Amino acid sequence: MHFNLTQIMTLIKSISGIRGTIGGVSGTNLTPIDIIKFSSAFVKLIQKSQEADKKLKFVVGRDARVSGEMVNHLVCGSLMAMGVEVIDIGLSTTPTVEIAIPLLKADAGIIITASHNPEQWNALKLLNADGEFISDAEGSDLLKIAENESMHFSEIDKIGIYHKLHGWIDKHIQMVLDLSLVDAELIRRAGFRIAVDAVNSTGGIAVPELLKALGVDVVYELNCTPNGLFSHNPEPLPEHLTEISDLVRKKKAHLGFVVDPDVDRLAIVDENGNMFGEEYTLVSVADYVLSNNKGSTVSNLSSTRALAEVTNRYGQQYFASAVGEVNVVEMMKKHNAVIGGEGNGGVIYPELHYGRDALVGIALFLTHLAKTGLTCSALKAYYPVFFMSKNKINLNLQTDVDAILKAVAELYKNERVTTIDGVKIDFTDGWVHLRKSNTEPIIRVYAEGRSKDSADELAHKMIEVVKKMN
Repeated sequence: MHFNLTQIMTLIKSISGIRGTIGGVSGTNLTPIDIIKFSSAFVKLIQKSQEADKKLKFVVGRDARVSGEMVNHLVCGSLMAMGVEVIDIGLSTTPTVEIAIPLLKADAGIIITASHNPEQWNALKLLNADGEFISDAEGSDLLKIAENESMHFSEIDKIGIYHKLHGWIDKHIQMVLDLSLVDAELIRRAGFRIAVDAVNSTGGIAVPELLKALGVDVVYELNCTPNGLFSHNPEPLPEHLTEISDLVRKKKAHLGFVVDPDVDRLAIVDENGNMFGEEYTLVSVADYVLSNNKGSTVSNLSSTRALAEVTNRYGQQYFASAVGEVNVVEMMKKHNAVIGGEGNGGVIYPELHYGRDALVGIALFLTHLAKTGLTCSALKAYYPVFFMSKNKINLNLQTDVDAILKAVAELYKNERVTTIDGVKIDFTDGWVHLRKSNTEPIIRVYAEGRSKDSADELAHKMIEVVKKMN
């Protein structure tokens, strides 16, 4: 969702929920008061679309970060105080909660996770009855409810009840194994040796269990104790993953998998300890899916062009959405896409569910790798080569960012220009995407080219254009 909460507080840093650092002053950090207020407001939002006096059911799950248990008590207690039946599935992953909501016939769900943010952060990710993120309009409505603080808490005979359910990660894994494009026997015969870095969160439970279920007998576990003590910055970027690269080389593993704390992003390390590239997680999985099921693909405007080129190889159509998982999912449904996701390692496979899911990404990637008989590095070499450059432009508070973006679009009107989310300009051998931030006076500049130098050149050229307009 793209709603902006800065008009009432500064703790929001995400497009997918209520996010902030733990402690401090209410309204400026994620304090108990804020957690109760937004959990309760979410119930009132869901109540608006239900029959009067209907008893609501919510699913709650969390990652392993240190503040998770405290936040979980506050969330579950708030939901109960609003009359909700709470099903707490405990330590979990974001995609596991997304799967559980419709299967448990719940009305909504909350995932307690700050995703790739450091350990001082936590967040409430808000899901509808389909296990998908609430819409922009619903997010705006939620803000009004929270700002008015007009919640009506239940009297004693109408307070909610609480259940703790175990085993949902196991159910999630079994659903992955049951997919027609996942071949556990083929993976078993390949004899893979695989390293895993789960940054000491719930991926440490889910990923080794999945690999063993897929027939991988040799798993080297790194940071797989779900205690929330992140051993490195939890965002799975190359500069944070030197430890698993060393482990892959030392153990002569075939590859390594890295997930973020809530297991919706997947990064891959090849047999040489080099990054496969988060952008290419989706590209490789899409290649495998398209080789079996023809259909369209979707990613967001800031994701690699390699997906479009691979899609074209199969004579299929590629579509680009605005940035944000909810926008990718909306476009996937519109075009009946067989695979989609984001260039941050987020794979969305609709045959399982409409959410980024590292577990299904692992299973499909390993089946693909086993079928090709290639090494990780050889598979990567099969795909179009692109390099990304990510930059930002600092602006004055008085700067009219929308006017600048409009002027850039006009300046490059003879190129292929997309304006559904900032301004994206597609050139023959690359592209530049400019997006304004909703929380600070900056323009984010993403560029892609056939080489790192060409990507940087594109980005810096655009930065100079904007600076002259500012």
